[in-house]
Amino acid sequence: MDHFAALRALRAIVEAGSFSAAAERQGTTHSSLSRQLRQLEEHLQVRLLDRTTRRLSLTEAGRDYYRDAVALLERLELADDRARAGQAAPSGRLRISVPQVVASQELPQWLPGFLARYPQVSLDLSANDQLVDVVGGGFDMALRIAASLPDSQLVARELACCPRILVAAPAYLARHGLPRQVADLPAHTLLAFQPGAATTAWHLQGPRGAQASVEAGQRLRVDATPALYAAVRAGMGISLFTALTVQDDLRAGRLVHVLPGWHAGQRRYFALYPHARSLAPKVRALVEHLAAHYAGQAGAAA
Repeated sequence: MDHFAALRALRAIVEAGSFSAAAERQGTTHSSLSRQLRQLEEHLQVRLLDRTTRRLSLTEAGRDYYRDAVALLERLELADDRARAGQAAPSGRLRISVPQVVASQELPQWLPGFLARYPQVSLDLSANDQLVDVVGGGFDMALRIAASLPDSQLVARELACCPRILVAAPAYLARHGLPRQVADLPAHTLLAFQPGAATTAWHLQGPRGAQASVEAGQRLRVDATPALYAAVRAGMGISLFTALTVQDDLRAGRLVHVLPGWHAGQRRYFALYPHARSLAPKVRALVEHLAAHYAGQAGAAA
């Protein structure tokens, strides 16, 4: 079995959503891709894809293996591109979309280093919490934070995974006290991110599988995460943020982690971009820069 050919076949099948579509894109046959996938599953002794007459879907083991396989193939293709180009420096204008909270809070952690490393790259950055049309909107890449992403033709490279945690400013806790248990939360001012008009419930997970739902946003709901962050920093109440977003504030004492045993589920950071084999060096450079940055951040937070 050609291991790399089998990995490429798996990637093509998942991205295309069917053997026939993948075969057409790859310029090969349905039977060839099916044989490569079967050999890979036999080699691993695990099923990677669930197949029905209507659709294909990755198994739980397949999702983990696919993520690692795509990352490995991208590193190999990046090495190939560098060798072919004589390690030419990435250059040109790069258009990306990022969530508002990344633009307001996390950008200083990774953007200056990227621009310093690649002085021939210039950046157009759009801060938007909506899942933009990367190709139709003319973006080279989008960074998104979500529990999961809808199926698409884009490559979704997972950069990091972290919980959403409760935080508050020291000034707020000095006035209102530190909650000692989740049952204390309703007596506090809970600030909510809520684009619509409905009330917001926080679905919290605690030690040993405990769960609780708490209504938030009675005093303040906002539809922009930078405004929510500013309100929390100003001591107006308790709110939820991904741990990586507030990591520096927690270290510096500007925010306090409230009820450390509880969180509101995991959020994943994804880089979304068109097929890796058509990526320009400037896009590859940014994706690799972000991957290294968030791997370091997640490791430091662990």
